[in-house]
Amino acid sequence: MKFSLSWLKSHLDTDASLTEITDKLTAIGLELEGVENPADALRPFRVAKVIEAGPHPNADKLQLLKVDDGSDEPWQVVCGAPNARKDMVGVFGPPGTYIPGSDFTLKPAKIRDVESFGMMCSARELELGEDHDGIIELPSDAPVGTSYADYAQLDDPVIDVSITPNRQDCMGVRGIARDLAAAGLGTLKPMDIANIARNGAGPDIAIDDPEGCPAFSGCTVSGVTNGASPDWMQARLKSAGQKPISALVDITNYVTLDQGRPLHVYDVAKLNGGLVARKAQDGEKLVALNDKEYILDETMTVIADQAGAHGIGGIMGGAANGTDGNTTDVLIECAYFDPAHIARTGQKLMLTSDARQRFERGVDPAFLEEGIAIATALVQELCGGTASEITRAGEAPTDQRTIAYDPRQCASLGGLDVSADRQKSILESLGFEILCPREGGDPSPEGTKNNERVMDPGLRRGTWTVTVPTWRRDVTGWQDLVEEVIRIEGLDKVPSVPLPRKPGVAKPTASPEQLAERKARRAAAANGLNEVVNWSFISDKEAAPFGGGSWSLANPISEDLKVMRPSLLPGLIAAAQRNAARGATSIRLFEVGRRYLESSEHPTIGLVLTGENRARSWQAGAATKFDAYDAKAEVLAILDAAGAPTDKLMDFGEAGDHYHPGQSGTLRLGPKKILAAYGVLHPSTTKAMGFKGSAVAAEIFLDAIPLKKKSGHMRDAFAPPALQAVTRDFAFIVDAELPAGDLVRAVKGADKKLITDARIFDLFEGPSVGEGKKSLAVEVTLQPQDATLTEEDLKALSDKVVANAGKLGAGLRG
Repeated sequence: MKFSLSWLKSHLDTDASLTEITDKLTAIGLELEGVENPADALRPFRVAKVIEAGPHPNADKLQLLKVDDGSDEPWQVVCGAPNARKDMVGVFGPPGTYIPGSDFTLKPAKIRDVESFGMMCSARELELGEDHDGIIELPSDAPVGTSYADYAQLDDPVIDVSITPNRQDCMGVRGIARDLAAAGLGTLKPMDIANIARNGAGPDIAIDDPEGCPAFSGCTVSGVTNGASPDWMQARLKSAGQKPISALVDITNYVTLDQGRPLHVYDVAKLNGGLVARKAQDGEKLVALNDKEYILDETMTVIADQAGAHGIGGIMGGAANGTDGNTTDVLIECAYFDPAHIARTGQKLMLTSDARQRFERGVDPAFLEEGIAIATALVQELCGGTASEITRAGEAPTDQRTIAYDPRQCASLGGLDVSADRQKSILESLGFEILCPREGGDPSPEGTKNNERVMDPGLRRGTWTVTVPTWRRDVTGWQDLVEEVIRIEGLDKVPSVPLPRKPGVAKPTASPEQLAERKARRAAAANGLNEVVNWSFISDKEAAPFGGGSWSLANPISEDLKVMRPSLLPGLIAAAQRNAARGATSIRLFEVGRRYLESSEHPTIGLVLTGENRARSWQAGAATKFDAYDAKAEVLAILDAAGAPTDKLMDFGEAGDHYHPGQSGTLRLGPKKILAAYGVLHPSTTKAMGFKGSAVAAEIFLDAIPLKKKSGHMRDAFAPPALQAVTRDFAFIVDAELPAGDLVRAVKGADKKLITDARIFDLFEGPSVGEGKKSLAVEVTLQPQDATLTEEDLKALSDKVVANAGKLGAGLRG
């Protein structure tokens, strides 16, 4: 939320500096996003006087000006503004100045063969308004050579804060001022609500949907003249990022941002009968103020007349009844909408607005009368007119909660000992009402039973009765009161207290699963992969290539974050695409997270490799891309670090429909226990994800890795073998379709005690080995234990190796 410093000070009487204010905002939980001063962009522009004005020699609609901006010599400027003339004072931008409204930097240029230096500027070019028919005219006594930003007193910094969803009271500038006043940065100014003279009956207003719209109030103002809003209001709206439109529209936007109270104004001439808050008809259509058509259903609340819906209640009005320059009579709507209904409607329609942001958090239900009074007074002040009586329908939920609170709970829960008087002062400055017990008494206030149930019985003596203000929907228990006191007093004042520790040597607390995950993460990072952290939620479209999601959120923050991810790859692919779009040529990403399948959630490591595996060079030539074997190598390294028995893994083909057939596989312990899947992603998968190019990926299923049992003692000392290892080579003719890994496992199984390793070192295919056959050469490592192997031992072992390979149809190559 953005607001200017002067706007804040219209509610807060303070001498605090900008730095003190911004520091305090973050300290009390209103996180500072940034501070900018629009005047900084206008400081290079100067007040200047036209000392000569004559026709351009080569253009009828241009003039040739001599401009004095206080420099040693006047500037020659070619100008096309119709109001440019001799002795006029305006705003001049010298060469080298950036023009924000036109997005370019001034340079000396020739215009119709005449040199021009700088520019006399219009309001639009300086983003001070929409006027572009002529250049800005200043009073004749404006000091020439002065910075225009200083002359026009435009120095008004804009503060941007992030409001958390629970702080609905700070969705208006006044609420932020209240927090700062409570924190000691000044005094909250009293609200000046004018006493409106009302004549005539109010409008016809009714409620047919009390669940969605519990309260609906309105009044009319007749005989208004709709024009531009005053400069002060336009400046405040611009500081908040709003575009001024007209006085009537600007008033509703201003009250929304100033007080956190959304309103709407209807043109009475465009209404057909009275207004009613009702459920929308299934399939009913409405063109909103953003000129988009929305199809409504019976769960949504609308404001309608006899002709149909004119607004999506609490979110956005309709385009058909908006005010314009011909409006003479208006109806001001001030209603209270149920937050849950607003949130569901906004999500269904994928429609957001300033009104929705406030209503779905919960606006002050007791601020209807004040809100409509403020808006009516502004309409009369800026547009004139006569106000009617207020028509009220329904009743807002203004019942106030009371909470039993003992000031000693601040120290017991928050860890900060704040005096009772100070706590009382803080809570009262935030709008809470405090009823302290009488001397020697310990009353049990009504309405606090539910809260007392969670209190420590030892803290009942001295219990206060705290009444929560209607604008603090988020405060429901005494714990919330402690939080209010602590954040205003200062989180930095909470002392650091070490947790108690048992005597003796600390024992490790990480579980075997956590240790395996930690080792796997470190191995991935050590191999040069960059870790990313993605949302656990994805869209239906992203989940579809991976079998779809089994779980969806009932109340997602957006439709694109609705499905609990069945795979880590959608997020990784999206991250790779963002990196590729920013020029990255070699992308190696991994993530440690959870997949959410129908049975349960599963800890997983996902990785994506795309782009260049090896850059082009004079030695290797052209750059090489990643392939399935690169993904497999990463998977094996990570599995080995996590403690998986990689020497026993079996390689099976086809990892799933989202992988490319023939270029993917799975690593398993037996036919059913899958530890990892890897391969080249299918083109249809990358296309569905909006990814350009090819990519290889893998997923390691951490919960499938068999964990070593704790031995309960230190590891055995390393004892290298006393005898030298022996290697023997075997070349087998096998079927061309036989996986090499199957042959290696068969060879190792010949003697698990003596054979410590076996690996493929040669592959040959050709006519000499027969059609449909291939030759695989295996190097076998033998490790003698107690005695050197004799020729007889080696012969017996070789026979076992050949026999085991023969079970797969393999024969020694002659």
